[in-house]
Parts: sequence; structure tokens; C-alpha cells
Amino acid sequence: MTSSPHPLLPGPAQMMSELSAALSHFRQVQWVQTTHSTNADLLAMARTENGPLARPWLLGAHLQEQGRGRAGRTWQNRPGANLMFSCAFDIFLPPAQLPTLSPLAGLAACEALRELISPSQRGHLTMKWPNDLLWQSAKLAGILVEVTRAGTARLSPDHYVAIIGMGLNLEDARSLSTSLNRQVADWAEITGKDAQAASATAAGLVASIAQSWYACLNEVTAHGLGFLPQRYATIDALAGQHINVLDNGRILQAGIACGVNTLGQLLLRTPQGESTISIGEVSVRPQKDSMP
Repeated sequence: MTSSPHPLLPGPAQMMSELSAALSHFRQVQWVQTTHSTNADLLAMARTENGPLARPWLLGAHLQEQGRGRAGRTWQNRPGANLMFSCAFDIFLPPAQLPTLSPLAGLAACEALRELISPSQRGHLTMKWPNDLLWQSAKLAGILVEVTRAGTARLSPDHYVAIIGMGLNLEDARSLSTSLNRQVADWAEITGKDAQAASATAAGLVASIAQSWYACLNEVTAHGLGFLPQRYATIDALAGQHINVLDNGRILQAGIACGVNTLGQLLLRTPQGESTISIGEVSVRPQKDSMP
């Protein structure tokens, strides 16, 4: 059976047709019923010496049997309840700037989705560093960025292929909140409150995000990363919050979040001064545990 049980998510053939029309500049667009992982599939394709060279590519699936999130976590999904897809882009960045792709992808996706929501509601959609999208502080979508060398087709030493994967909850937020023991949001919650969001199709959501990634990466190639702190500030879910930065459950640092720098590193104000955070998970500290 190849049809989708969810009214927002049409069958794979229709999704592929609508996306191919909306993303005519993408060199390859595919949508399948089931795969192990769209990120893994595109990584394998990028590493194949005799594979297609022209990018960008897009691959989506109604079901990912081995979908991956950040830090090796499994992405929980069922057909029709999640919008899951990955894109592959050629990028030209020095190795030191490659980690910036993670918050950059979150920023571009958040900006794209905000454009599909009424202006009065857009402020409810924010991003928690490094790239979780939140609706009213509950997780709506997650993003995984992986980078590989461009192989024998490298055009320059700084030529890489970035694979950006996203899982966006269409529904099931209530059950996911219970099973994961944390707040989860879904697109159905947004469309229930906002007529403009309700008019967006599944293909429209994917195309808007994919195009935003493409445009953002092109801007970085042409003009650098100087725009990142200012644009990030408009969607920052952590600004001014007392947070803990954790690694495998262990607190690495604690302080007040103060945005990001041009490398996409989280800026943290502590009693010892300002520090930069490159890796780790962020949790917002209860006010009673906040620093004076």
C-alpha cells in the first residue's frame, strides 16, 4: 500500500511531482514510501564515484526505518505522522566553518516556516541552538547535518557536500510527549490556530524549507557568515535564558545564553566572563536554580 493515511501527506508519486515542479533547479528530486535513512542514502550517493554529480538533490520518505537524529538518536516516526526529507548541497567552506552549517540549517528552516504562518503567530516559532525548531517551547522539528568530501569531483580544496535532513511532526505530538517525557509540538497544532498555516501543503512545506536552505548556503558562499548573529537573534529561543550545556547528561557549563557568533557558536555569559559553546545539548534551567 503506497497511499498515505494522513490527509496532508499525499502519496509518494504526487509528492515527487509537486516537488519537482516547485524545485525545478534541483537536479534530482525523489520521494519514496520507505527507506532506512534519507540522510544515509544521500551520503552514500555523494560518496559513489560513478554517481550523479550535479546537485542539489532532495530525497524524502513516508517512513524511515532507521531515521537518525543528532548525537546518534533514533527519530521516531510512523507513516503520515512526520514529514521527513534530506537535501544534498555543494558547499565551499574551510573546515573550521563546517560546524556552522548546523545552526545555519536551523535558521533557514525556521525562517521558511515562519513565512507560512500569519505574522501574528510567527513569534511562537523559534529555534533552540543548535537547530531544534520549537513551537511555543515544544519541539516541532529536528535537523541533522552531515558533511562529506566531494570525492574525485572536487572543484577546490574547500569543496564539500552537505547533507541536511529534517523531521517535522505533522501530528502525534500528544503521544510523543508522553513517550519521550518532554514537550513535543506538531504542525496540526499550528494549523488549528492559524488559517495561513492551514493552507500550506506538505509539498509546499518541504519546498519552502529546501529552497531556504539553498538560498542561505548560496548567500554564505557569496557574502560569508557575517549576517548570522543578527538573523539568528530574530528566532532565538534561548536569548537571555539561564541554561545548562550538557554532554551525555553531564553539565559542561551553565550561564546566560547571549546569541551566537559568526561561526554559529553559542555565546554564554558566566560569572567568569563570556565563553563560546561548539557542542553539547542545552537545557533551560528552572528560575530557582538561576545564577544571581
